[in-house]
Amino acid sequence: MLQAFINTLKVKDLRNRLMFTALIIVIVRFASSIPCPGVDPAALESFMAELSASSKDGGGVLAFIDLFSGGALTHFALGALGIMPYITASIIVQLLVPVIPTLEKMQREGENGRQKLSQYTRYLTLIVCVVQGMMVALAMINPAKIGLPQPNQPLFLGNEQVFILMTILVLTTTTMVFTWLGEQITERGIGNGVSLIITIGIVSRLPQSVIELVQMAWNGQTPDGTSFKPVQLLLLLVVFCVVTAATIMLSQGYRRVPIQMIRKTVGKQMTGGATYMPLKVNFANVMPIIFAGAILMLPEYMFRYFASQPDASTIWNSLALSFQNGGTGYMIAYALLILAFSFFWVANQFNPIQIADNLKKEGAFIPGISPGQPTADFLDTAMTRVTAGGAVFLMALALFPMFLYSSFKIPFMVAQFFGGTSLLIMVGVVLDTMSQLESHLTMRHYEGFLKSGRLRSRSGN
Repeated sequence: MLQAFINTLKVKDLRNRLMFTALIIVIVRFASSIPCPGVDPAALESFMAELSASSKDGGGVLAFIDLFSGGALTHFALGALGIMPYITASIIVQLLVPVIPTLEKMQREGENGRQKLSQYTRYLTLIVCVVQGMMVALAMINPAKIGLPQPNQPLFLGNEQVFILMTILVLTTTTMVFTWLGEQITERGIGNGVSLIITIGIVSRLPQSVIELVQMAWNGQTPDGTSFKPVQLLLLLVVFCVVTAATIMLSQGYRRVPIQMIRKTVGKQMTGGATYMPLKVNFANVMPIIFAGAILMLPEYMFRYFASQPDASTIWNSLALSFQNGGTGYMIAYALLILAFSFFWVANQFNPIQIADNLKKEGAFIPGISPGQPTADFLDTAMTRVTAGGAVFLMALALFPMFLYSSFKIPFMVAQFFGGTSLLIMVGVVLDTMSQLESHLTMRHYEGFLKSGRLRSRSGN
């Protein structure tokens, strides 16, 4: 493994790509630490410390957005929205492609069609940025509107209208620049630009989480006074390794469906023979968790709002507590939504009829299954069974951080590294990045990360 890293620095083109990627990451992280104009840093720091101590928003909307922005929302930095609006726009476009014939036709047009879809995604990103920027600006002016405590002093400086307009402009511009930088990493760097920016933001919070764990073990208690012994820290490290290994298995797992292709001669080469079609266990990847988390942002704040009204019934306060991160109602709804969205994503993105038609046109078939509709039925049944197992596994992985957060009082920022969105994104992007580096090394006759790491040849520099 170490030799493989050394090999990446021996290849000039790959070395330049790594340096370019590192430069972009530094720029993004720098923008995520500069406060947005018009914000009172001292008042904001005091308010966020109070909010964190009370665990009022342990895993709600602010924590969810802050996760993808790499902590920029905590400081209300230039990159407070991060790359989240682009992710939201991309998901919406992907969901609309199977529904709108024009978009589906555009996707089949090859590179030109994909470029048009990318342009539509950018336009939609701009709209999402404006909406989210306005919501965040209004929340800064009056946090009580979303169920948060009212700060002792204003979090912003100057006129409200000027602050809102300036915030929308700054946050929107920064997000669009982040999106462009992510595309540059994909083209001129090591690939997976947008995903890599998100991953770096998540990983940037890992050292602070480790320090917090060590401090809890040293003090013998969690921030809220629950006992926490050094042996529990060692157990958590073991659990982290096990959960990470399980996440890798979930990300890489697939079922092989045997495919037999008719042998034919193309030029001087013989094509065809036996192969297989991989059906991914976690076909939807992290999307069901993101969908479920986005939907469950609303109930808690809605119940808080009703509970804060004069003469409000106590049931609203009970519902708000139940739908907090780690609450009984939240976990049950979260689990059911993850299961539902896992099948929903597969139903929208996996088309067994089209796959069966393509196999028939290419003269390929599944042994023992007739071409056409029987093949489509077989693929649909097989994918449903694979998705069922993957969805249950994904649900357990997503609920595990909440279990640590609610049962052992592990802070949310620490618990999120033991499963859920954070771990899935980190594992997926790291594996994809290693695969990209592997292909570059293999093209230049080096062995990569998945092999012994020994140098095959010095040619290709």
